[in-house]
Amino acid sequence: MTGELPASADGHPTPLHLDGVLDRVTDGVFGLDAEWRVTFVNDRARAVVCDATGETVTTEDLVGQSIWDVLPEVRDTTFETECRAAMRTREPVTFETHYDPLDAWLDVRLYPSESGLTVWMHESAEDGHDSRERREAVLREMYDVIADRDATFEEQVDDLLRIGQRILGTAYGTLSRVRGDKYTFEVVRSPGDIKAGDTVDLSATNCERVVLDEETLVLADLAAEAPELTERAGFAEWGISCYLGTPVIVDDEVYGTFCFYDTDPRTETFSDWEVTLVDLMGRWVSVALERELVEERLRQQNARLEEFATMVSHDLRNPLNVADGWLEQARETGDDESLDRVESSHARMREIIDDVLALARAGRAVDDPVSLELGRIAADAWEQVDTDGATLTIDLELDASGDPKRLQQLFENLFRNAVDHGSGEDGAAGLTVRVGSLVGGFYVEDDGVGIPVADRERILESGYTTADDGTGLGLGLVDDIATAHGWSVDVTESESGGARIEFTNVD
Repeated sequence: MTGELPASADGHPTPLHLDGVLDRVTDGVFGLDAEWRVTFVNDRARAVVCDATGETVTTEDLVGQSIWDVLPEVRDTTFETECRAAMRTREPVTFETHYDPLDAWLDVRLYPSESGLTVWMHESAEDGHDSRERREAVLREMYDVIADRDATFEEQVDDLLRIGQRILGTAYGTLSRVRGDKYTFEVVRSPGDIKAGDTVDLSATNCERVVLDEETLVLADLAAEAPELTERAGFAEWGISCYLGTPVIVDDEVYGTFCFYDTDPRTETFSDWEVTLVDLMGRWVSVALERELVEERLRQQNARLEEFATMVSHDLRNPLNVADGWLEQARETGDDESLDRVESSHARMREIIDDVLALARAGRAVDDPVSLELGRIAADAWEQVDTDGATLTIDLELDASGDPKRLQQLFENLFRNAVDHGSGEDGAAGLTVRVGSLVGGFYVEDDGVGIPVADRERILESGYTTADDGTGLGLGLVDDIATAHGWSVDVTESESGGARIEFTNVD
C-alpha cells in the first residue's frame, strides 16, 4: 500500500485512489511516506482527524501534510515512538495507546516498508478490554493521586473513587465507616441521592458480607449470583444490581469498606484486573488511615507529655513550696501544727502524682478488650466513692467491649465530679446520680447545680478546673478513657438542670 506517489506540478504528492476499497474498511487507515507526509487516508481515518480537530477536512486537505502537523497532539507520545521504531527496524508493530482528543483507546498496527508506513487503527471495544499499557496508565494516574502531598485524604479518596468509577463503569463509589451495626458514608461519589455523613443500617447493605468475611465481594449481577441479598434494602429499595467492594483494615480491625456499585447489572463479570485495582485502592486507603491513626496517637502522646510537664513544674511545685515553708517554721518553733501542714502538702502531692499516673494510663489503646456489663461496672464504681449521702439510680442494660479497670475509673471520676461539684450548700445529701441508656450509648447525670454553659466546652480538658484545690484531671481522665475505647463524649444538661455526660458510639 505504500510506494512512490505521482507528483503534482508543485512537487507535492497527489491522492492515491484505491477505488473506494479502503473507504469501505471500518478501521482507520492512512499511509505515510519516508518524510512522514500523508500519502493516503480512508474515510474512517479522516473522520478521526475531524473529530480530533473539530474541523471538517477533506482527503485533499490531508494528503501531502506532515502527520505531526495534522495531529500535533501525538508528538512525544507512544504513537510517535512506535512509528519511528517501525520505520527504523522495518518490523511490523502492534500496540495500544490512549488518544486524548477523543478520550479513547486505540489499537494500532504499523506496517513499514522502504518507502513509508501504513497505519491501521481501530478504537478498542468498550467491553472491559484491558491492555498492559492501559493498566500502566491507570496505575500511573493512581500514583499521581496518592503522591499529591497538597491534597487532603478526602480529596485523594475522591480521586481514587473517580478513577474506579471510570474503569468499572459504575455510577457509585464510596468509602464508608462501620461502627457496630451502623454504616456511615464518609466519602461519596454518586448521582446525588446519597451524601457524606448519611448513615444506614449495616444489615441493609451488601457491605455487611465484606465486613463479616473480611474479603472482597464481587457481584456482576447480584440477583443471579447472590439471590439471598435481594431481600436487603440495598437491592429491594435502592436497586443496587452490581457490586465490587473490599474491606478497609485499620489497626487489625475492619474500619469499613471501599466499594463501587450500580443499579444496572453487568453483562460480563468484573475482570481480574478490575478486582485487583479495587483491592489496591482499598489497601492504600487502609495504609493511609493507619498512618493517620498513628499520627493522631503521637499527637495525643505529645499533648499528654506536655500536660505532665506542666503538672510536674507547676502543680507539684506549689505544695512543695508550701511544705518547705512549714518545715522551716517547724524547725524554728518546734510547732507540731506546722508539721501537720507539711503532711497535708505531701498528701496533696501524692494525689497529684496518682492523677498524673492515671492520666498516663488512661489514653492508651485498649489492646485486650473484654465483654462487660456497664451497669455492673457503674455499681462497683459507686462503692469506691465517698458519696457523702448522695444516691445512685442505674437503668442501664448495655454490654460493651473494654478495659474493666479503666471503665470503673471512668465511672468513679464521674461520680466524684457529681458529688464534689454538683452538691449545694448542704453537701451531697439529697443529690441523685442517674446512669441510663442512650441510642448507641449511655449517660451519667445528676440533679445538682449543673455545669455553666461557658465551661462545657473546656470541662473535658485535662488541667481545666473551676475549683481552687482541683487538679482538673477528673473529667480529663474520663475523656481520655472514652477516647481510648472509641467512644464520643458530650457535656450537656440534665432535665433537672444538673450535669449530664453522654457517651455514644459505644460498641
